[in-house]
Amino acid sequence: MDVATLSVNSSLLSEVSTYRPVSTRRIAQVAQSAGTGQREQRRLQRQDLGRNQLLDAAEEVFGRKGFHEASLKEVAEAAEFSVGSVYSFFVNKDDLFRQIFVRRSAQFGPALRAALDPRHGRALDQLHRLVDVQVGFFREFPRFGRLYLRYANATTMWVERSIDPELTASYREWQALEADTFARGQGAGEIRAGEPSVLARLLTGIVASYQASDPAVLSDDPDPGEAFPLADLHDLIEMAFRA
Repeated sequence: MDVATLSVNSSLLSEVSTYRPVSTRRIAQVAQSAGTGQREQRRLQRQDLGRNQLLDAAEEVFGRKGFHEASLKEVAEAAEFSVGSVYSFFVNKDDLFRQIFVRRSAQFGPALRAALDPRHGRALDQLHRLVDVQVGFFREFPRFGRLYLRYANATTMWVERSIDPELTASYREWQALEADTFARGQGAGEIRAGEPSVLARLLTGIVASYQASDPAVLSDDPDPGEAFPLADLHDLIEMAFRA
């Protein structure tokens, strides 16, 4: 095919029809650009790692000692950082506390949505999956579980000191999804009558009460066992909400 018939612009035609060796300067520029991109990627990875180290440490220290009683110095030492380094990641102690909840909320949300996906099973089965997700999340992150139980009200998502708009919005979304699941189950004749939003709050309260007594969350014992078997909790949920 003749070059003139190619559907490209004139500047590209000029480069295609006339080969010119790439200068060593241009090669160096490309290599420098690639190197800069890799360095930036490594810097962001280190930053993310450091941020998560501090959040992990804050979960443990705040959960063990309490927000007011713990200091940023203790959090920094637990993460093996200097106090000054903490301010490279967080505005202050309040921001660090808030970001603990923001991080775990971002992790929990997708699991909740998957559990309540209306395409998978009956509504009552979805509620049982949700219970497993909620209990399992605190067992996977027991330090956060302790912190949440210490400072958050499971029925209103009130966190000590102030209500965070982002966290409150997430909680309301989750409650709406639960209420929708109850409504679907009622429509299918699976779930008992009652205002779906109230039933959703009741379910949240039951699970929160279980979590507040769960040795897997509260104990440092590597094999804590169960004070009340999870299977029995599912039986309780079934009796409480089945039509």
